[in-house]
Amino acid sequence: MAGNEIDALRLVLPSDGDLYEPSLSFMEACGLPVRRPSARRYTATIPALPGVEVLFQRTADITQKVEEGSAELGMTGLDRYLEFRHDADIVTTVIDDLHFGRCDFVLAVPDSWLDVTSVADLADLALEFRQQGKQLRIATKYPRLLRHYLFGRGINYFTLVPASGAMEAAPAAGYADLIADVSATGATLRENRLKTLDEGTILASQACLIANSPRLAAAGKGKHLARSLIEAMEAHLRAEPFYRLTANVQGSSAEEVSGHILARPDLAGLRGPTIARVYNVEEQDWYSVSLLVKKEHLLDAVDHLRSCGAVDIAASQVSYLFDGYSAAYSQIFDKQIFDKDGQRGVS
Repeated sequence: MAGNEIDALRLVLPSDGDLYEPSLSFMEACGLPVRRPSARRYTATIPALPGVEVLFQRTADITQKVEEGSAELGMTGLDRYLEFRHDADIVTTVIDDLHFGRCDFVLAVPDSWLDVTSVADLADLALEFRQQGKQLRIATKYPRLLRHYLFGRGINYFTLVPASGAMEAAPAAGYADLIADVSATGATLRENRLKTLDEGTILASQACLIANSPRLAAAGKGKHLARSLIEAMEAHLRAEPFYRLTANVQGSSAEEVSGHILARPDLAGLRGPTIARVYNVEEQDWYSVSLLVKKEHLLDAVDHLRSCGAVDIAASQVSYLFDGYSAAYSQIFDKQIFDKDGQRGVS
């Protein structure tokens, strides 16, 4: 380390819970498999990126660890990030959606509350409780998010009951009237005779990548490691829905072949077809066509190529799709402080 520059990079991953296995699978899918010597070790490496140290922490602690500078990057749930973040100028989301860990933070009331089916009904009930000298009790692990949501909908009379572990039993046990909890499928709520309210989804959450922007802005080699890691994730996510189609089409010229392909612009590829001459000793009028299409259009694109006379049609899933620049990496430095001349510092 030279001066205050960071030559290594620390990435903190979930050590437990629903995000542990999916986060490791995601890293492997990005070409960045994590090597953890044993389940009892809380450090690991990424062989594809020497210099990156992986730390394992409880998912609820990851935002704090990144914010305090114990790690430059972290993978956690968006719900936990928004609940536990204190300074948005220090810790920010780099990639909001990593395409796993999807769940909803919802309000759920007992099935027996037949007259309470929406948030508007809950607001009326809270007022009734207030008039009777009582407070509506809500059990939750996310008081910050819940308060903001309720205040924004005019529900001002309530008491939050801190809870840990399974809180679905709170209404039946009598220490809360309803709950605000994270649910992936709603099955556990239904099994405990709870129902979600109309317009009662507080937050749609999923796994996200967060960063300590000031530490990365001051990094040396660590900055380049962060860029490699972030770009690999971003390009993998961008490529996920795409397939590469290649085929051979006979025609008198590249223009003629492209005309046939472009007759269906919706099936002609992300930015149109790439066409190149096929050099064959016996026949000189064949052209290779390459298209980038989304998975849902794959079979239609194959049929379109066939209608253009294509043969030897091959399809392969795209592993990475890089753009002209990395939007995710660049946004880390969007909040850098301007110098006295009003010029943004070089990152």
